[in-house]
Amino acid sequence: MQKKNDIGSFDTILDEKYGKIGTPERDAFHREAYSYCVGQIIYDARKQERMTQSDLAKKVGTNKTYISRIEKGTIEPGVGLFFRIMNALGLKVDIVRPLT
Repeated sequence: MQKKNDIGSFDTILDEKYGKIGTPERDAFHREAYSYCVGQIIYDARKQERMTQSDLAKKVGTNKTYISRIEKGTIEPGVGLFFRIMNALGLKVDIVRPLT
């Protein structure tokens, strides 16, 4: 077995697969990746709290199916629902200005 020593940057791989930064394809990939990550954070926090999707849905005023779709990353919750979910899961959201 031969070792492969051609280590490249992740951006190069994304450029090849989804186009350069700023293209519609790359922007769509970024949105999908972001939705997936948010869903995983919610899923992990819900499991840690030993809460079912139905329990969480009742606490935030939606239904189990909607929570499932958020956790799978197929939809993004609106900002109001997002903050209700964070509060119900005992999570804190900090809004800060990035360093430049």
